[in-house]
Amino acid sequence: MQPATVRILLVEDFKPFRSFATTLLGARADFHVIGEASDGLEAVEIAEQLKPDVILMDIGLPRLNGLEATRRIRELVPATKIVFLTQQTSAEIMDEALSLGAWGYIVKQNAAEELLKGLTRIVQGHRFVSDGLNGNGSHPA
Repeated sequence: MQPATVRILLVEDFKPFRSFATTLLGARADFHVIGEASDGLEAVEIAEQLKPDVILMDIGLPRLNGLEATRRIRELVPATKIVFLTQQTSAEIMDEALSLGAWGYIVKQNAAEELLKGLTRIVQGHRFVSDGLNGNGSHPA
């Protein structure tokens, strides 16, 4: 039986990293990037239109940062699971991101090793945080 396709919106302003993430996600038949946004306002608009299963959200975005975009998206599309994919390693920023209802927090420098593993755990109903930020990498939902 074919696994269900997970529809992903990728929100990242740095085009080379967006291309890297799209290629990495393309390695899995069950992950499909249905849209891309390069700033927070665009992310809110596209999320409302496409209602993705998962949003991979950067924090440092133009026009509207990822934290504020997440606040707005949570109101418009509450069923969407938001996963931060960021270079921010500050405990305070991570705590704020998770307090907004994010399902995951993946540090960009760990993306090659953790993105697919983390998304798999999130789709299975578990929260995921990059190794080194909390010591174990995942939390039950």
